[in-house]
Amino acid sequence: MPKTMELDKIVVWDGNLAACQAMRQAQIDVVAAYPITPSTPIVQNYGTFMSNGYIDGEFLLVESEHAAMSACVGAAAAGGRVATATSSQGFALMVEVLYQASGMRLPIVLNLVNRALASPLNIHGDHSDMYLGRDAGWINLCAYNPQDAYDLNLIAFKVAEDMRVRLPVIVNQDGFLCSHTAQNVRPLSDEAAYKFIGEYKSKNPLFDFEHPATYGAQAEEEWHYEHKAQQHNAIMHADKVIDEIFKEFKSLTNREHKIVETYDMEDAEVAIVALGTTVESARVAAATARKNGIKAGVVSMKVFRPFPYQLIGEALKNTKAVGIMDKSLPAGAMGALFNEVAAALYQVPGASSRPVLANYIYGLGERDMTQVELGNIYKELAEDAKAGKLTHATQQFIGLRGPKLSFC
Repeated sequence: MPKTMELDKIVVWDGNLAACQAMRQAQIDVVAAYPITPSTPIVQNYGTFMSNGYIDGEFLLVESEHAAMSACVGAAAAGGRVATATSSQGFALMVEVLYQASGMRLPIVLNLVNRALASPLNIHGDHSDMYLGRDAGWINLCAYNPQDAYDLNLIAFKVAEDMRVRLPVIVNQDGFLCSHTAQNVRPLSDEAAYKFIGEYKSKNPLFDFEHPATYGAQAEEEWHYEHKAQQHNAIMHADKVIDEIFKEFKSLTNREHKIVETYDMEDAEVAIVALGTTVESARVAAATARKNGIKAGVVSMKVFRPFPYQLIGEALKNTKAVGIMDKSLPAGAMGALFNEVAAALYQVPGASSRPVLANYIYGLGERDMTQVELGNIYKELAEDAKAGKLTHATQQFIGLRGPKLSFC
């Protein structure tokens, strides 16, 4: 039996340690990893916990991130609770195997510490890797801060392993801005955390020799379509299970997580939609904007996949102008989050009008997004709302050196 770690009611952890502690409390059977900045401390600390007797499981250091996810797939198919962590180029190397994991309906948990994709090489945080994997069939949860990184990891195991879901889950957190930023975190005791997640229940494990199962079988045009449709159906209906588990977690901790979260949206005429650590910065800017007479609010989400179209549409339906923040290179299109939110606004039944939409690209390679810049976005959105149309290009690059870039 692993040793129990006595934790204070309030501890000072960064996002990496918060995620790692939740992984330790989950009593994982197999962690396979190939460390990469800025997610390295997650698996580094996990190895330390194991060496000190706090973990009763296997920790595999493999030769690449592709191998790490391959080992996770094998261990999960065998019938174990499995997790790993990665970032950026390592995540890109995993992508082939991500589709294997989700297609086989294996409940793996992956901590993705968001970091820019090369080239040029950059070790700092943006959402390029998160968006790279958005269509790989994994549920995606998004943390704003270290407390979220801890909470959402515990929630991720419970969601992934629920027999109504049985899909892998990614927990995203911003590289350095969350992963290396120390804040107060309120952990559960080891006993309470494990009780919340529950004992692992396997489904069709390869080691059950009395009931043989096949993983990774070939399915051509006769059945491939049906398998993928069932997988999509499971993802799209996972929101009900996620919401249920969020409520259960609130009853245990008094900490509330919602699929879509709103700030000062009751009478908001303009709003920013954001993910990750930018959410808290945008809330500060919205409060300042209200002092200056702008009815500003923030809409954010803890769940990026399945994308909450109805909830986003409802949250924004009474606004006049919305700025959608994409912390990733759009590479020849509108930003990924912009496209999702635009689609969501067409899901609102009976809507007679829709807000003006603007796409703001920011923070690539962790370029600072300042309160001044956020305040200027709210001012620009207020001008759009007053005019009833865009007063500038649809897409702008914020905080860019040199000539201003804008498109459409």
